[in-house]
Amino acid sequence: MSASSSSSSSALPRWIDLGLLPLWNLAVALGVAGLVVLAIGQSPMHALSVLLQGSLGSLRGLGYTLYYTTTFIFTGLAVAVAIHGGLFNIGGEGQATFGGLGVGLLALALGAHLPAAVLLPLLVIAAAVFGMVWALIPGWLQAWRGSHIVITTIMFNFLAASLNVYLLVNWLRPAGSMAVESADFAESARMPALHQLAALFGVEMPSSPLNLSLLLALLACVFVWWFLWKSAAGYALRAVGSAPRAAHYAGIRPKYQVLVAMGLAGALAGLVAVNEISGVQGKLTLDFVAGAGFTGIAVSLMGRNHPVGIVLASLLFGVLYQGGVEVSFELPGFSREMVVTAQGLIVLFAGAMATVSLPLFVKLHGWLSGKNKGVAKELAHG
Repeated sequence: MSASSSSSSSALPRWIDLGLLPLWNLAVALGVAGLVVLAIGQSPMHALSVLLQGSLGSLRGLGYTLYYTTTFIFTGLAVAVAIHGGLFNIGGEGQATFGGLGVGLLALALGAHLPAAVLLPLLVIAAAVFGMVWALIPGWLQAWRGSHIVITTIMFNFLAASLNVYLLVNWLRPAGSMAVESADFAESARMPALHQLAALFGVEMPSSPLNLSLLLALLACVFVWWFLWKSAAGYALRAVGSAPRAAHYAGIRPKYQVLVAMGLAGALAGLVAVNEISGVQGKLTLDFVAGAGFTGIAVSLMGRNHPVGIVLASLLFGVLYQGGVEVSFELPGFSREMVVTAQGLIVLFAGAMATVSLPLFVKLHGWLSGKNKGVAKELAHG
C-alpha cells in the first residue's frame, strides 16, 4: 500500500476502512465476474448458488474450503509481515517450495526411524527453517547490496522450482518410476487429517484434505499479531517499515530489520509445505504450491495486512477455489479456464485494486461528516 493511500485510509473510520470498503470491493468484483458469466450464456445467480453450495453446503465441501484457507493464511501472513517491514515479498512461491524440500528431505531420511510425535514437530521446524533461509538471501542482498527485493524474490521463485525439479528427477525419484515425485513418506510423517482424528473419538466425518495444519495456521496468526503489535521487536520492524530514517535516528538498525521481516515471512511461507506435502500429498511433488504464493498477495492486501483480515480473506479465497471446482463440474460449458478467469477478476478487484475506491469513500465520508456538523450547529443554535 502506497504512502498516499495509507494517509487517505487513515482519514476514514476503521469500520469503513476495514469493513465497508473490503465489502464494497468484493461486491464490485462479484458484479464484474457475474457479467462475465452472463456473457458466456450462464445465469450468474445459479453459478453463485453452485459455488456457495459446493464450498459451504456440506462437510466435505467445507473441509476442502478450509484446506485451501489454511494455505492462503500462511502465504497471506508471509506477505503482510514483509509489508509491515516496508518490503514487498513476491517470493512466497519459492519460499514455500524450499520449505517443501525441507519437509521432503527430512521425512524421507527419518520417517522410518521416528514416531509421529517426534517427527511431525521436526517437519514443521524444517519447513519454517528452509523457507526462512530461502527468504534471507534476497533480504541480505537488499539490505547490504541494494538489490531490489521484488526482483530478487521473483528470481528466487524460479530458482527454487528448478532446484526442486533437479532433486526430484536426479536424486529423490524412486528407481524405475516415471513419475517426477519422491517415494511415499512413512505414516509417521503424515499430518493427521481431521476426519481421521474425528474417527478416533467415534465421530464419522467425510474424508477431505483438511488436517491439523489449520490449527498451525491459526497459531501463526496469533503469533504474528503478538509479534507485530505487542512485542518490542515487532514495534521496531513496523517503525522501519513506516519511517526508516526516523527509526534509524531512534537507534533501530534498518538493515537488520530487513532480515527479521524477510526471515519471518519466509518461515511463514515455508509452512505451506506442512499442509500440502505432509498433510495431503504424502510425498514431495512438482509445483505443489500451485500459485498460492501469488494469491497470498491479494489475501494480504484484502485483509489489510492484519491477521484477522487475512483469515477472513483466506476463507473467501478458499470458497472461490473449492466452489469454482464445483461450478466447473455442475454447469455445462463452464470450463475450468472460465472459473480461473472469474477468480482472477475477483482477485484483481478485491485484492490488487483494493484501494481504487478509497478516494470515493474519503470524499463521501468528508461530505457526510460536514453535513452532520452543519446539522449539529443548527440544533445548537436552536
